[in-house]
Amino acid sequence: MKYALNIGLILVITLLTLHFIFKEQELHEIIRDLSCADTGWIALGACAAVFFVAGESSIIHYMLRVLEQKTSFLKCLKYSFIGFFFSYITPSSTGGQPMQMYHMKKDKIKIGYSTLIMLLITIAYKSVLVLMALGFLIFNYDVVALYAEDMKWLIVLGFVLNLSFIAALLLIFIKPIWARALGIKVVYFLTKIRIMKRKNKEKYTEKLIRICDTYAMGADYIKKNLSVVFNVFLITVVQRICLFSITWIVYRAYGLNNTSFIDILTLQIMIGVAVEMLPLPGAAGISEGCFLLAFTEIFGLDLVKPALLMSRGLNFYFILLLGAAVTFAVHITNMKNDKNLIE
Repeated sequence: MKYALNIGLILVITLLTLHFIFKEQELHEIIRDLSCADTGWIALGACAAVFFVAGESSIIHYMLRVLEQKTSFLKCLKYSFIGFFFSYITPSSTGGQPMQMYHMKKDKIKIGYSTLIMLLITIAYKSVLVLMALGFLIFNYDVVALYAEDMKWLIVLGFVLNLSFIAALLLIFIKPIWARALGIKVVYFLTKIRIMKRKNKEKYTEKLIRICDTYAMGADYIKKNLSVVFNVFLITVVQRICLFSITWIVYRAYGLNNTSFIDILTLQIMIGVAVEMLPLPGAAGISEGCFLLAFTEIFGLDLVKPALLMSRGLNFYFILLLGAAVTFAVHITNMKNDKNLIE
């Protein structure tokens, strides 16, 4: 029910956003503008979206091989599509990894292995985003100042949230006992001021201790296997570039070439760091608003709205629909297998 409500919320926000953006245009005009895009470039954009998902699958497959677990790449691709589906429909992308670990467990992958893999993916995914954002902000600041001035405070908030998350991970790695004690105090404070229910205090505390212990074990693995971590980070960089390059592909699909790949990539990374940690399923609504703020001058008034539909359609809704299809197919298969076991 919670997931269904989140999907409903995404649909409502999306419909309201599109109504607000396209309220002065007729449907046939929107379709005409969309059809102007070169289908070859759009197909390339769809491939980039799939490669983005496959990037995580490559990490899972690589890590399982390192851990001497024989699993096919197709199964890893299944885990990734399921993960992105649930990440896209939950606030701050919190629902994906638990579902991935559940399906790995169904395939007889030890929970310790899946936890370690998800931990490494989380660290790499967030760290690479922040490092890329800082790098492009420093070396391409003029472009950010020119096109993203209106969303500067949202970018600042994004940096604060992402850096706070990474700092918390580092604290757990370096001082796990301190992190556990601090976390318990935070839980006590939040229950005291009734943000968390007092009757759930012990449950939250036990969950926090489990997380800290898991991260402490992960930290020990990372210290002993830096080459593996480096490879994971490298794959994550390629994965991130695949996703962020979709806007440039849409730009080229409309026959535009006045703005460089690096400039468009820079702005899309800024949008990524601004919206990814916000507590909205799929960052619906805010992502579209940021796109219009950053890319109106680049695409022009006539093309920025269809470009928004095309870009958001490829880097979010296309992946969401594929993930939903894979999740549904896996669920049906699991139901049949469970039924056969009972019989």
